[in-house]
Parts: sequence; structure tokens; C-alpha cells
Amino acid sequence: MPMLQNRRGTQGSYRLSPIREFEDVYDHLGRLMTSALGEAAVGEMPWSPLGDISETEDSYVIEVDLPGMSKEQIDVQVNDREISVSGEVMEKEHGRRHHKTRRTGRFEYRVVMPGDIDPTRVAAQYDNGVLTINVPKAEVTKPRHIEISG
Repeated sequence: MPMLQNRRGTQGSYRLSPIREFEDVYDHLGRLMTSALGEAAVGEMPWSPLGDISETEDSYVIEVDLPGMSKEQIDVQVNDREISVSGEVMEKEHGRRHHKTRRTGRFEYRVVMPGDIDPTRVAAQYDNGVLTINVPKAEVTKPRHIEISG
């Protein structure tokens, strides 16, 4: 596995993070699109929060980072094997802004599960800014032990 490089910036030395680099590129593209298309056109495009998907023996687990929101602001939907999380982060007014890095506006996180799921048993929990969605696998996709006779 390649080692992460140290990089020097105005705030001193920090470890190079590929995820942070992609976020920086995304932010730069957003500013470029805003200057080219105007705030109204870019403001309509939803952004995607960070999330992880893992698998256990009987389910998939999705964790999506949504800090500072209430569960009433988050909508979770299941359509076939696709899980969709959406909502809107409202911008707070705190007087004159000097710097902004938090994302606001509509967001959408979509993922297609790698196997068949049981959509009737999908459950979601929101705690400490992390939405955790438990997506049970369909019975047919669970491995089952076959006894050998003979």
C-alpha cells in the first residue's frame, strides 16, 4: 500500500489525504461552475455526503455522515436494490461570513446494493451525526450449508 505523503501548506505540515484532495477538486469545480453558470444553476445541483458500505453475514450496513441535522430533515427510501438518502442542509445566518467550507443545500446519497435485499426489513438510525442504515439480505442470497450424504 502506498504511503501518504506529507505536504507543507500555510498551516504547517499535514498528511496528504486522497479523499481531501478530491473534496478540494470538487470545491474548485463548484466555484468554477458558479462563476460560469451563476449561483442559481449550480445551487440546484445536489451534493453527496460521505458514506461507507460494509457487509455482514446477513445484511449490508450503510453509514452516511450528516452532522448537525435532525432526523426529520433526512429522507431514506428503498427502490428495488437502491437505497437513497436525501434532504437539505439549510445555511445559517451568523452575521458576516469570513470563510465557508461546510456544504449547504440539497444533498443526495444513492447506492445500489451488491446483492438482493429484503426491502421490508430495512431500518435506519440517526445518532451523533451519522445515519446508519441496516439493509438485510434476502433469504435467497444468504449462504447456506449443504450436508453431504453418502
